Amino acid sequence: MKGKIYLVSLGCDKNLVDSEVMLDMLQDAGYGVTNEEQEADVIVVNTCSFIHDAKQESIETILEMAANKEAGTCKGLVVTGCLSERYKEELLVEMPEVDGILGASNYDEILPAVESILAGNRFKSFRSIDHSPAPHVRRVTETAGSHGYLKIAEGCDNFCTYCIIPKLRGRFRSRDMESLVEEARLLAAKGKSEIILVAQDVGKYGLDLYGSRKLPELLEKLAAVEEVQWIRLLYVYPEDVTEGLIQAMKREPKVLPYLDMPMQHADNGILKSMGRKSSREELERLVETLRREVPGICIRTTFIVGFPGETEEAYGNLYAFVERMRLDRVGVFTYSREEDTPADRMEGHVPEEEKVRRQEELLALLQEISLENNGGMVGQVLEVAVEGYMPENEAYVGRSYRDAPQVDGLVFFPAPFELLSGQHVRVRITAANEYDLMGELVEDEYSE
Repeated sequence: MKGKIYLVSLGCDKNLVDSEVMLDMLQDAGYGVTNEEQEADVIVVNTCSFIHDAKQESIETILEMAANKEAGTCKGLVVTGCLSERYKEELLVEMPEVDGILGASNYDEILPAVESILAGNRFKSFRSIDHSPAPHVRRVTETAGSHGYLKIAEGCDNFCTYCIIPKLRGRFRSRDMESLVEEARLLAAKGKSEIILVAQDVGKYGLDLYGSRKLPELLEKLAAVEEVQWIRLLYVYPEDVTEGLIQAMKREPKVLPYLDMPMQHADNGILKSMGRKSSREELERLVETLRREVPGICIRTTFIVGFPGETEEAYGNLYAFVERMRLDRVGVFTYSREEDTPADRMEGHVPEEEKVRRQEELLALLQEISLENNGGMVGQVLEVAVEGYMPENEAYVGRSYRDAPQVDGLVFFPAPFELLSGQHVRVRITAANEYDLMGELVEDEYSE
């Protein structure tokens, strides 16, 4: 073994996929992976800088990991991801603790970076952020449980006025379909029965590479992988929810009736200022169409409060939309002012305390809606993917089709016999709270 690597992956699940690819490249070259930072010869921090809090977390993590160069066996520290792409000129100067820096699109150069550092040299590499995504399909799967993320594209073409991602990750570039199917097979072979499709904009898949949206075709090919039981869609922009996608969700039982569809606001003036392409009326019609065409569909979304120019009336329009649409899963964030974005230069910035007030008020409403929606599940029988056993509750915990990992609720239920993580069982829901469901195993429907 050439040495031990400790990797910290921050930010989104797309970043996690990059981290898993880097670990596979290093393992393939003879390096070991350790879960103890004090044992590592090289520490890699894959950073995020989407909003201020993410930047702060990345900087604090870099400094925390750098302490191992004195207290542990660490000989070098590599920083990659969005923070290094955003501050490529500043990091090596202002943080001498960093020995190597890779741009967000250079994670496939992790091996020469590590080897250069172990040879006593500093390493720096950046390339055009618009290059084609790396074709590497093997990964060290770091996610626990039965789910695995499949990053189907890189970059974004939406250019929302509050967002820095296109400047860090480049224009939208799809991966070829063959490599994605092969990667799904490899994930399934490692026990990942749920494949979660991620990208900055999943719905545009294929538009750049094949000249038309190919997500329905990709879903069909992924569903043909026998070991895959569930396919979940995250980050499909409203305007990319096509009739073809709706039909694919209806036609293919492995594609879960679950859609993460970022809306961000519901006041037409704010939507326009944000650079969003759908109006409130279009969002309402789309939600109604999805509920009509895909019975039982669970719709997840996110909203931003306190965007520049958000008056009390504009916020009221958002509140009324949320109250009327009764969406299933909703995250609410306060607007984060990001340098080098059009929104940062806008007038009418909302005071921080007002942002927080609106966020808390909206979250209180959403708790009521979530309790009502979850209460409607009582009496239903749901297929549940087992995540593990909680001795303190004397119950197993799992996820239904309505529950994406890390962001949604859980299902708790006892069982008179041992269940395995990743196993799919049927659970009759008997109680609910704002976040989670409780139930009982339907034993007569249980199958090995």
